[in-house]
Amino acid sequence: MLPVAPISTEGFSMFRNLIPKIFYDHLQDGLEFFVGGLGFEILYQDGDMAVVARDGAKAYIVESPEYAAKDRPELAVETDCIDEIFKEMSSRAPQLLHPNSRSVSLRPWGAREFAMLDKTTVCVVFREWPNAG
Repeated sequence: MLPVAPISTEGFSMFRNLIPKIFYDHLQDGLEFFVGGLGFEILYQDGDMAVVARDGAKAYIVESPEYAAKDRPELAVETDCIDEIFKEMSSRAPQLLHPNSRSVSLRPWGAREFAMLDKTTVCVVFREWPNAG
């Protein structure tokens, strides 16, 4: 194993965001879920790709039947206001609430969570960790 030298972060920001690329057979399916269901806005769109964002969360929605057949991801969004988000999502798109996580519940690992699931089985889990205070 190669030794890893420590990296100085003084004066600049290192990692800021990890932005997933999510593949769909049809771009419209991804837009229906993220924009229509989850309330993201479209920052950019062309024929086979869209950049969507909401607050600090961002995703690339890509039309690619080949890659969509290989991967249906589960993504997580961490928040500090899960009850408000659940209220919005359950009003906005109750049909998208995950059948196994239809309400906010405390999980064994200490987080409160609920999830949304689209018709292609892409899952977004909303998670709130207890205050570290």
